[in-house]
Amino acid sequence: MYEAIRSLPPGSVEGYFVAADGTALEYYRKLAKDMVVTRGLTRFDNTQYSHYRGARWLVLLREAFHLPYTLASIVRAKRRWRSIDVIHVNEVTEIIPGLVARLIFRAPMIVHVRSPQNNVVRSKRSKLIRSILRSQAVMVIAIDETVRSSLPQDIDVEVLHNSFSRASDRPDPPFKEKLDKALMGGMFTVGYVGSLHVSKGIMDLVEAAKIVCDKRRDIQFAIVGGMTDDDRSLRARALAALGLAQNIGSDVVNKISEYGIGTHFHLLGPTCDISVAYDAFDVLAFPSHLKAAGRPVFEAAFAGVPSIVAVEDPKPDTLVHGETGLSVPEKSPKALAEAICYLADNRIKSAKMGQSARLLAEKNFNPVSNSARLLEMYRRAHYARALAQ
Repeated sequence: MYEAIRSLPPGSVEGYFVAADGTALEYYRKLAKDMVVTRGLTRFDNTQYSHYRGARWLVLLREAFHLPYTLASIVRAKRRWRSIDVIHVNEVTEIIPGLVARLIFRAPMIVHVRSPQNNVVRSKRSKLIRSILRSQAVMVIAIDETVRSSLPQDIDVEVLHNSFSRASDRPDPPFKEKLDKALMGGMFTVGYVGSLHVSKGIMDLVEAAKIVCDKRRDIQFAIVGGMTDDDRSLRARALAALGLAQNIGSDVVNKISEYGIGTHFHLLGPTCDISVAYDAFDVLAFPSHLKAAGRPVFEAAFAGVPSIVAVEDPKPDTLVHGETGLSVPEKSPKALAEAICYLADNRIKSAKMGQSARLLAEKNFNPVSNSARLLEMYRRAHYARALAQ
């Protein structure tokens, strides 16, 4: 959302944000005309990876806890802003706040879908979400063809890819120094960008690194990112005991030590200048369990870096197997290790894949052209409202 809004023509849109407190706020503040910040926004998660089942039903307790904060924040927004032209729900999981805002502001609602949805036909939850999208959203946007394919074909969905600008407005010299100090020149560098979460497949990468390092010593791993939440409260410990916690930073550190791969597996922490990291990679590893090629794949592509992605059926708008990177089975450290070794042994082919990946990224993930399309969608939604009145 940050990339899309900041690339809009100056003066074309005034953004008003209702957002949960967190790390994204520093980016939203650069764009917002005004903001209402709340402790939490109620979510309804029906994605393929984390839809409610088993112990995950307990997550609804958290969403119920956030409901009063959600209602209060939107009422506060109404008092401050009076009216808005279009409601843009940044992710379909925030459909409940979106519906509340639509009711209070009486404005058309655009819903962005950023993760593949649970598409079990008999699921009552899936039917509910589909019904809401059909009847309440003036427009539904999917971030790529993988997400689009998880939505019913009878829903009018427009594919609008995410965007990425390589130029950073926040240089990070300390990170660059840490990166240069950690990585050994001449070695094949496998990069990872993301939080140290279960869903991101970071532990699969650790296991793959052990397999690789047991065989050879000419490959190194650069991990960019960290835990998004260092909560050590009773609630956090309870979630961990139930298997619902995502942050596994300490587990990663312990495994690296246990396997003795610390000289080749570098935890570099987060950075606000991510292009510096991509420029140091030979290949990006994206072993996510989310069944899609995520944002780091096309970000790396802008630097001419191919990706190894854990997705069985990649769509050609994000990854072309054998041309822009390699696809491997999900949760298979062995397959991931084999793909890494293959590209390390075929560096010319790997570089050609990176060139093809850059061309694909420039075609589908260009911030200027994608933001122009988003602006056109806003105008259509506003026009539809005018006709309805």
